[in-house]
Amino acid sequence: MTSVLEQLRTMTTVVADTGEVALVKRLQPVDCTTNPSLVLAALSDPASKDLIEREIEAGQSAGLSAEALVATLTVALGAELTHLVPGRVSTEVDARLSFDTDASVARAREIVADYAARGVDKSRILIKLAATWEGIRAAEILQKDGIDCNLTLLFSMVQAVACADAGAFLISPFVGRITDWYKKADGVDSYTPDEDPGVLSVRRIYDYYKANGIDTVVMGASFRTTEQVKALAGCDNLTISPKLLDALKDEEGELTRALSPDQAGTVERVSVDEQTFRWEMNADAMATEKLAEGIRNFDADHKKLIAMIAEKLA
Repeated sequence: MTSVLEQLRTMTTVVADTGEVALVKRLQPVDCTTNPSLVLAALSDPASKDLIEREIEAGQSAGLSAEALVATLTVALGAELTHLVPGRVSTEVDARLSFDTDASVARAREIVADYAARGVDKSRILIKLAATWEGIRAAEILQKDGIDCNLTLLFSMVQAVACADAGAFLISPFVGRITDWYKKADGVDSYTPDEDPGVLSVRRIYDYYKANGIDTVVMGASFRTTEQVKALAGCDNLTISPKLLDALKDEEGELTRALSPDQAGTVERVSVDEQTFRWEMNADAMATEKLAEGIRNFDADHKKLIAMIAEKLA
């Protein structure tokens, strides 16, 4: 019998939630992703050592600041990853720009230009933006320019609706972080897959999109267990950590498809304006807290990365 991972690949595009070259080579996902946390991990990846040292040397020669070098280093790593995956590499706009539409658009265009200078077409990348109102508006502008976007840190239906309205290429609802919040709030240690709030959130979004013919790709993210992954088998994409990918590879048994466009119910399509978006986010304590926490953590890792590069430049 084929492994659970191989069965999953027949119904879902499997994405590796890592930017480490050695792991991407071994796991062979269709797509992969980067963010400050993953780039920090890549700094200790022996397979990325030469690339990083070359970029630092080039940056020093060009007189780049540590912050500017971090920006180019992220793209350099992404460009390397495009040689290892057949699909796309997601590259994140700085978290500190999450509430500035114009600055987010400008940074996204810089990322696209940097990739182009390295011979990587924009069709091979996704620009990652936090799913704030401003981030979603930035995605709307970029999508009209033919730059596909991945809206991340997504925790609520209102975010998903706004992303669909904006024509976003892909969204990343965060399963595990939703579950973490509810476990603490409910005072429980675990949920069954069919009761898991994170799983149920993605199922609801998927159903809404498929019922209304919305082309935006749904990519479940931030998994804590293989059971969460299996409970979303059939979702368009799933981005999974190397640890869970290995566990799924080692597991045998029949994997039942949980999601399918053919099984989507009848859900009326709605649109949201800024006032509705902000009100519904305010009313959802979990979504508000996890979005803010995610932005803070990405920014903290970005600052840590800058400090590490500054030390190497000294």
